[in-house]
Amino acid sequence: MRTRSLGSTGPTVSALGLGCMGMSALYGQADDAESIATIHAALDAGVNLLDTGDFYAMGLNELLIRDALLSRAGSREQAVISVKFGALRDAGGGWYGYDGRPAAVKNFLAYSLNRLGTDHIDVYRIARVDPNVPIEETVGAIAEEVQAGRVRHIGLSEVGADTLRRAAATAPISDLQIEYSLFSRGIEDEILPTARELGIGVTAYGVLSRGLLSGHWTKERTADTADFRNNSPRFSGDNLDRNLALVEALRKVAEGKGVTVAQAAIAWVLSRGEDIVPLVGARRRERLTESLGALDVDLTADDLAAIEAAVPSEAVSGSRYDAGQMAHLDSER
Repeated sequence: MRTRSLGSTGPTVSALGLGCMGMSALYGQADDAESIATIHAALDAGVNLLDTGDFYAMGLNELLIRDALLSRAGSREQAVISVKFGALRDAGGGWYGYDGRPAAVKNFLAYSLNRLGTDHIDVYRIARVDPNVPIEETVGAIAEEVQAGRVRHIGLSEVGADTLRRAAATAPISDLQIEYSLFSRGIEDEILPTARELGIGVTAYGVLSRGLLSGHWTKERTADTADFRNNSPRFSGDNLDRNLALVEALRKVAEGKGVTVAQAAIAWVLSRGEDIVPLVGARRRERLTESLGALDVDLTADDLAAIEAAVPSEAVSGSRYDAGQMAHLDSER
């Protein structure tokens, strides 16, 4: 397994990470046994970065990771666990903003350590900036937990360039987790250059645009009623038609290269720089195997030009999230 560093101060991790959210939440019916088998298969393949959020299925995703790691000797020592915190939810699944107060940071962390069955979290980050709390206070509270040994590295999620600078001036930041794919390239203008200037790595989520770029999604596909993609702008109406047309254009390029659509899309993100670690949201071993194949794809300059001609950044239809969720993104301001 090839490795990359999460910035100049972060840990060395596998060149691909495993995003675990879909194993428990937001993508419909979960299969815990298959999810645990997929985590084990990832570790066996050398994938050591496991990403979760304490609010994914109200903590059940952390419990799933705990079970996967405890059921295999030595797995916790092998894994680099990245946790997002801060989301406020209710019993009905509603979202009520984010809490970045120092006291809340310590509270969220205590619960995550317990659910994960570990004495430390490798990378800890607030999922979205709390507009009512200066980022310096939130990051400062995490820095105190680093000093206490309960957190190893500080990360950020979906922040803009200015917030990135303010946070980095407060404490060392290992990486910024943010959406980055052929369908979501907004970070290239200001956020990515700023991260590079500051020596901050990028863990890229949504590299397959929640399945749209997988090559497996069709217009006729019916999502589970609990699948949040039912309300996602990019999966709706004419937007879906236009986006799937882009996928078919990418398919022609991928087939000419002898790879799958998903592998071409992941390989493109991998090609953006050694400081970028794509997270793949594989929920099953077969999808994990396909994603890992992207590591063997060597994209030439001509290949990259063909891929970007097939999927021009300005041609994507629909926003990343619905209006309510977009309003929480400091990275979009």
